[in-house]
Amino acid sequence: MEDKNPGEILVVDDDPGHRTTLKTILKTWGYRVSEADNGRAAVDHVRQSPFELILMDVRMAVMSGIDALKEIKAYNPAIPIVIMTAYSSVQSAVEAMKAGAYDYLTKPLDFDELKLTIERALEHTRLKHENQNLKARLKNLADSRQIVSASTQMKSLLDMVATIAPSEATVLITGASGTGKELIARAVHANSSRSSGPMVSVNCAALTESLLESELFGHEKGAFTGADKRREGRFVRAHQGSLFLDEVGEMSMAMQAKLLRVLQEGEIQRVGGENPVAVDVRILAATNKDLGQMVADGQFREDLFYRLNVVNLHIPPLAERTDDIAALAQHFINQYAGRNRKAIKGFTPRAMDDLLKYPWPGNVRELENAVERAVILSPGEYITEKDLPLNISQNSSRPHPQTSAEAGADQGGSLDEMEQSAIVNALERAGGNKSEAARLLGITRRTLYNKLEKYGLG
Repeated sequence: MEDKNPGEILVVDDDPGHRTTLKTILKTWGYRVSEADNGRAAVDHVRQSPFELILMDVRMAVMSGIDALKEIKAYNPAIPIVIMTAYSSVQSAVEAMKAGAYDYLTKPLDFDELKLTIERALEHTRLKHENQNLKARLKNLADSRQIVSASTQMKSLLDMVATIAPSEATVLITGASGTGKELIARAVHANSSRSSGPMVSVNCAALTESLLESELFGHEKGAFTGADKRREGRFVRAHQGSLFLDEVGEMSMAMQAKLLRVLQEGEIQRVGGENPVAVDVRILAATNKDLGQMVADGQFREDLFYRLNVVNLHIPPLAERTDDIAALAQHFINQYAGRNRKAIKGFTPRAMDDLLKYPWPGNVRELENAVERAVILSPGEYITEKDLPLNISQNSSRPHPQTSAEAGADQGGSLDEMEQSAIVNALERAGGNKSEAARLLGITRRTLYNKLEKYGLG
């Protein structure tokens, strides 16, 4: 084993000769080893020290291995325990596995099998911890920053965010306007070691060159007409935090040179000032332009491009991740219905079909605006195609047959009809896959089966 800090294994056996043999061979494999001669001693050891794995005999005088296994699992269910016994039987194996044993080996031990079992158990634990940490980080991304995603593309992007956020790497976030680049930047900052520091944003496209220089670096009193006092720039305000440069592709070549110097030297100089000021800032930049092509066209500095593009996070347009549309639309309903004191539950199947067919050139921002408008205009509990902007509802190349749910909605129909139609629509979209249909509907598979039985759709 090549781990520089190998985990410690607890060997539990009332046979001192067998303990010594195991201790010797485990040490040759690179593990640290502790010993216990009965189950009670093993429980006490676990309460006092952390172990990565336990090798435990079944038959011991003071406390059996099965009883010790149960007590240890009640205290620390995460620790893998491998049971050893010379009394091989199906009954004891089943009992051990039911009690939470990772695996079951018989004496005399096959050391090749033992080594493989230990490696598998430790790898399983490591992957489990990594998965838990990633889920916790992604939960923070989704919950605290309201990043709604159902598509594989966005889930992969969030995986990347969770991976690179703790680093100090400069990040370039690319994607069309309205895809949520600032939201991703905030997620990177929120999950970084700088999260307790400030995140300061500046839109490079909204300011002239001279104003942008003053905004970024600050200025001294008297530096220009109207500069009646010293003003700190956003680099200084973002000290020990993150600075988000939105639309960085709009910077002039002169400003690009000044930004490059800051990234190289780690210090800024106020407009009209002579003394450099050290800054500790992580740069998060975003653009809807192809900076690589701009470099080729001589419109963007190549050295600055490589400085900014250490890690690239690309957000695909909404039209390429249609699985996100329904989840985002429902999220915006929940958000705006509360603000506007409306009791809106969702969309009719035809309205949702219109949302799914529309190409969304304005991406998530356009979808949000469309849903907010629909919430305000909708008189009922479900948004219909009539509540959507005309460019969305009239986008479909074929006429929509009116579903029974929508006809019921127009004439005061029942929620059961609307629900039944929504289920049929989801099953069609999922190609008959019930698990996928349940995911699209936002319900469990068991709930879907119950409703299929209720409506005779099984």
